[in-house]
Amino acid sequence: MTTETQTRQSTDASRQYLTFALAGEEYGVDILRVQEIRGWEPVTRVPNTPRCVRGVLNLRGAIVPVLDLRQRFGLPEQPCGPDTVVIVLRSQTAGAERSVGIVVDAVSDVVSAGGDEVRPPPDFGPRVPTEDLCGLFAVGGKMITVIDADRVVRVDEDDRAARP
Repeated sequence: MTTETQTRQSTDASRQYLTFALAGEEYGVDILRVQEIRGWEPVTRVPNTPRCVRGVLNLRGAIVPVLDLRQRFGLPEQPCGPDTVVIVLRSQTAGAERSVGIVVDAVSDVVSAGGDEVRPPPDFGPRVPTEDLCGLFAVGGKMITVIDADRVVRVDEDDRAARP
C-alpha cells in the first residue's frame, strides 16, 4: 500500500455519531463514547450542585452524575417528555475514565461522517465559548453540531451558580 493510499484512507475514514435533538437543533457525539441510552426517569438531586447538574442515578451499582444539556448550553428549560432520554457517556477527565449522563430531548439516529466532512466550529470571539464543540457537519440537509464528550461533562467554576 502506498503512502498516498494510506493518507487518503486515514483522511476518508468515517466516524459514527449518535445524533440527538436539543431545543430543535441536531447534535452528535462520537458513538464510541456512548455507554448506553436510558429512558428518562427521575434522578436523585444533590444539594448545592450547579444548575446544569440534574442529580445522580444508580447505574448497576455505580453512581452516575446527570447533566442537563439545555441548562449547560443556556437553552430554555422544558419539562421532560416521553422522548426525553439520558445518554450515558464515557469521558476522560484528568486521565481517568468516568461515566456521566446527559439529558437530551430525543435520540435521532446514528450517522457517519468522513474526517474531511467535519469542520471546526466557527470562531465567534472570546465572549462566545465553543470549547464544548468538536465541529460541525452536514447530513441529509441538516447541520449536526458535534459535542466534545470530555469537555461538555466538566463542571467549571462558571457553572457554580447553585440551584435556587
